[in-house]
Amino acid sequence: MTATTTTILVTGGTGTLGRLVTERLREEGHQVRVLSRHTQPYAVDLREGGPVLDTALDGVDTVVHCATTLGGGDEKAARVLVDAARRAGVRHLVYISIVGVDRVPLPYYRAKLGAERIVEESGPGWTILRTTQFHDLVLRVLEALAKTPVMLVPSGTSDQPIDVAEVAGRLCELAVGEPAGRVPDMGGPEVRTFTDLARAYLTATGRRRAVLPVRLPGSTAARFRAGGHLTPDRAVGRTSFEDFLAARAGEPRAGARTRRSA
Repeated sequence: MTATTTTILVTGGTGTLGRLVTERLREEGHQVRVLSRHTQPYAVDLREGGPVLDTALDGVDTVVHCATTLGGGDEKAARVLVDAARRAGVRHLVYISIVGVDRVPLPYYRAKLGAERIVEESGPGWTILRTTQFHDLVLRVLEALAKTPVMLVPSGTSDQPIDVAEVAGRLCELAVGEPAGRVPDMGGPEVRTFTDLARAYLTATGRRRAVLPVRLPGSTAARFRAGGHLTPDRAVGRTSFEDFLAARAGEPRAGARTRRSA
């Protein structure tokens, strides 16, 4: 927490991460504006910009850029935001990215890497944090895979999921601090095979499915198998996947496997 109250704009402030960032910053006493495509008074599609974006940025000290879309446009959105932030005299731009965007040739990752470069060249002070995938995303993938009697999971592939609340806390620390450039990556507490994660999900939900590892073709799958999206040396998260699942189910978290932050 900081003793200085600032005005902070959170893009994507109604999303999984942005909502938690917004809540925590407000609890700390900061003035927070939420920008998203459908939330008034700052309803803006960042790929288009416009007068509402300029109004949202007026008097803002720091922007936490959480907005993203799997459908494309992250680079264009970053460029529009950076240009508007520069006009408004924003002091600090904080961007959340993903571990492996420079190693895994997934189109979405390439767009995130491009957005990083736009932020780095923005002019105002900037901070970029890369994290591994959220528990929430891994859960959605496993829920989809469990819709068939046999769960087909990528063989030879691991993940390192992290709790979104822990990432939100770190982003808030960065937002109220000075621009720090590219900060150390933030990874979940454990590197787990998808087979292991699938079985943990089945156990937690009481479902009975056969789990069948399948080798996926292509260079992107090969980079995932090689661990390009992992950061085992930065396993600073504390909440295990089982801990996350138990919390989602409303179960007590006593005795859950956790690790202390490095």
